[in-house]
Amino acid sequence: MSIETSPAVPIGESQIREAVERLAPWVHLTPVATSRTLDERAGASVFLKCENLQRVGAFKFRGAMNALLQLDDASKAAGVVTHSSGNHAQALALAGKLLGVPVTVVMPDTAPPIKQAATAGYGATIRLCEPTLAAREAAVADEIARKGLTLVHPFNDWNVIAGQATAAWELLDQVGPLDAVVVPVGGGGLLAGTALAVKARSPETLVIGVEPERADDARRSLASGRIEPSGDPQTIADGLRTSLGERPFAVISRQVDRIETASEAAIVDALRFLWERLKLVVEPSSAVVVAPLLERKLDLEGRRIGAVLSGGNVDLGPFFDALAARWL
Repeated sequence: MSIETSPAVPIGESQIREAVERLAPWVHLTPVATSRTLDERAGASVFLKCENLQRVGAFKFRGAMNALLQLDDASKAAGVVTHSSGNHAQALALAGKLLGVPVTVVMPDTAPPIKQAATAGYGATIRLCEPTLAAREAAVADEIARKGLTLVHPFNDWNVIAGQATAAWELLDQVGPLDAVVVPVGGGGLLAGTALAVKARSPETLVIGVEPERADDARRSLASGRIEPSGDPQTIADGLRTSLGERPFAVISRQVDRIETASEAAIVDALRFLWERLKLVVEPSSAVVVAPLLERKLDLEGRRIGAVLSGGNVDLGPFFDALAARWL
């Protein structure tokens, strides 16, 4: 898809303000963390928006709830469907539970049992499928055809994008003007929402996406002007393996200033830094935004930088198994 043929963007400042008000009774106003050590390492003043402390442990709850709140009564009664093996599955499941909306989640049969259990624990019906995008989409289409369900896509949905935009909007309210805002990019919903929110309030503020070097499809897409497939990237940041959606790319191609990448080693170093020094349990997909700050790759020394820690859902089973094997 080229930039010229990308869809019109129906989200502006008024739609984001409405989403902020709509979500206020439902989402956590997540804190902003700072660290003198991080500032020294980055050579800048860094403000970390802790969406790892959001409901279900990820920013995804914002978009999922914003989408469900705007359904008509008939659609709410019939229920919704999505495909996800990660945070969006849990977010939509919880949003549905809170609003009394039946939720079906199509998940690959390779999804970790802990994620399946968490999604089911929020009351969603899980339909397993083969671990391919084609299988996911076919299963979703079947659920829609048989049951009349409404699709709530993890990122290629304007209401979801507007919901994700509220995280950056809150960040600006909490810390004031910023020279740059840095967020991870997978399917692009958070990056697109962040760009819309930040540019609406401060056009001169840079919006920078960060992704793993091994999953650099967003960087390539921004350079070529069309969506480049991610393939099957092997990266520890499993939440960032997805290719960009058409609707997020319509925003990213016009309003994101640049895409930076982080090596696997840098992601692991940033993850350890956040756990050890800031006591923040985040997932690798969150740590990716801190990696270029620690390495000073952004050329933003002396600036005020906001960064969104997107989630904190980590499978800690292997860690505690190792502890048990050593000490019990």
